[in-house]
Amino acid sequence: MFLSLSAATLGIIIGFVGQTLFFMRFLVQWLASEKAGRSVVPNAFWYFSLGGGLVLFLYALWRQDPVFIMGQGAGLLIYARNLYFIRRKSPATPA
Repeated sequence: MFLSLSAATLGIIIGFVGQTLFFMRFLVQWLASEKAGRSVVPNAFWYFSLGGGLVLFLYALWRQDPVFIMGQGAGLLIYARNLYFIRRKSPATPA
């Protein structure tokens, strides 16, 4: 037997998943900084930013919230650009 969810309930669940992913970026950054004894931004921060931002962007589209769409959309560009810089800087792995 399958659980029947309304579109509104499913949308809210997706919104909370996005918020959880977005929260994880702060958690990994905090833990990495505590471990290093200084402020650091691990690569996982940017992956969680991109994943959470993308899910929240989709949620904002569903809610038709232009402020939320604009804020998350701009963030996605920044997160993707930072990951591009990280990948470009990383040495190529041997074949």
